[in-house]
Amino acid sequence: MGKFYFLRILGDTGVNLEKVDVPPFEFLNSEPGGTYFFLNNYLDFDKAEVKKILNWVEEGNTVFLAASYFSESLRDTLQLETSTLIPGGNFTSRPYVSLVNKKLQQSNAWHFDHDVNLEYFSRIDTLKHTILGVGSLKEYRSQEEAYPLFLHSEWGKGNIYIHSFPEAFSNYFLLKEDNYKYAEGVLAYLDNKGPVYWDRYYKTGKKFHTSPLYILLNNRALKWAYYFILIGAVLFIIFEGKRKQRPVPVVEPLKNQTYEYSRTIADLYLEQKQYKALALKKIDHFYDYIRTRYRIFSAWQEEKTLRELSQKSGHSIEDINDLRALFTDISRKPEISKEELRELNEKIDSYKQ
Repeated sequence: MGKFYFLRILGDTGVNLEKVDVPPFEFLNSEPGGTYFFLNNYLDFDKAEVKKILNWVEEGNTVFLAASYFSESLRDTLQLETSTLIPGGNFTSRPYVSLVNKKLQQSNAWHFDHDVNLEYFSRIDTLKHTILGVGSLKEYRSQEEAYPLFLHSEWGKGNIYIHSFPEAFSNYFLLKEDNYKYAEGVLAYLDNKGPVYWDRYYKTGKKFHTSPLYILLNNRALKWAYYFILIGAVLFIIFEGKRKQRPVPVVEPLKNQTYEYSRTIADLYLEQKQYKALALKKIDHFYDYIRTRYRIFSAWQEEKTLRELSQKSGHSIEDINDLRALFTDISRKPEISKEELRELNEKIDSYKQ
């Protein structure tokens, strides 16, 4: 889901935009103040993260959450449920969205002219949540015929904004006609005086904590068990380890001849400036990576295969098609430049992360 144009709109509001590449639990330890912005297909916060974020909001800060899926711990805490709107007889799902505030409305709802699931809030506490935006799979005469997808709630001294249709902030939607005005209307609710922290950690493919210590140290029982194991290990080494220790033979690891061979071949291509030949080999290796990693053997041209690859890899179909287009462009050219080879390498490495 491309977000470049939305970031540009956000920057045009005059806010101080700071990008965050670490988990919320780690970032909020520095006690920053402002607005924390999350935009992703999935926001799979665990209980510890939900508590950390909401405690931060309670102190007078703002969090903006836009996703199709929210973790159970977050939904339970905010007393929300989401559902997918089922299309009618024409079996197409091309949503219409609008804002409730009359000052932010336009004569017709903004239209997403591509098939995509529309998630909406099927259960809300109207005493705690205010509906700011609605959506439907057909044009509607009144907003009572639509379904809530953009909510606001006060939390302590702070504010929570939650949006269940992140595609409304994608390049595809915002670059169509005047759809950018929808994003401007949504951002009008945010305070542009303080900094906006743009989350990059919870982008697709990076929603799991990489360190087991996070789980251990955020569970009281596991934390103390971990400490006792460490203490026991130290005592064992001091009093028993040296007495019973046997000399361990040093075994030299086998030299990685495959790696050296690959480096030699790559250097040879670069030295002879055979950039296209090296690019084609990198593309072949990438296809082999897809087959090995995700067990996908069908051609990428099939829509079913694209959906399967998108689900398994965590990358959107739009990103996959962009990569396919780059492969096709390189294959058709008689030669490519060193810069084009570097671009291909960066995109493949980015996809594997």
